[in-house]
Amino acid sequence: MKTINVAAKKIKGMSIRTTNAYEMNPDTAKIGNLHQRFDDVVSVDYKNGARVYGVYYDYESDANGEFSVLSGADHIESSSQELEEITLPAGDYLVFEAEGEMPQAVIDCWVQIWKYFSSDNPSHQRAYTTDYEHYKNPNEVDVYIALK
Repeated sequence: MKTINVAAKKIKGMSIRTTNAYEMNPDTAKIGNLHQRFDDVVSVDYKNGARVYGVYYDYESDANGEFSVLSGADHIESSSQELEEITLPAGDYLVFEAEGEMPQAVIDCWVQIWKYFSSDNPSHQRAYTTDYEHYKNPNEVDVYIALK
């Protein structure tokens, strides 16, 4: 993991509202279906460098409260559905990297993130503002956690 300061970036996509408790139960989980729906209705401009993002924002409180998730991309070729746009805020983020078969690699990465922030005296504190997954390719993801 590393700390990085990033510039703001606009992402277009579709969103849902959920909790980590809902996501742990296959009967109530929504994030996987959101990503699948995005893939079904949106054409991403990969050949010109576009990348896919999973954005976590509008936190009610912390890891136990509700939050919104947007499945989106930084450049969209076309979409059969109206998309919303959000801005990834500029600022300091702690970046965790994962490689392997998706979605398991990103799930394992989030487990690492939760362990880090629940450990005694982590070096950084989460801001619970906007966090995001940046899918570099089908088998690599960087997860950016906003810092206080």
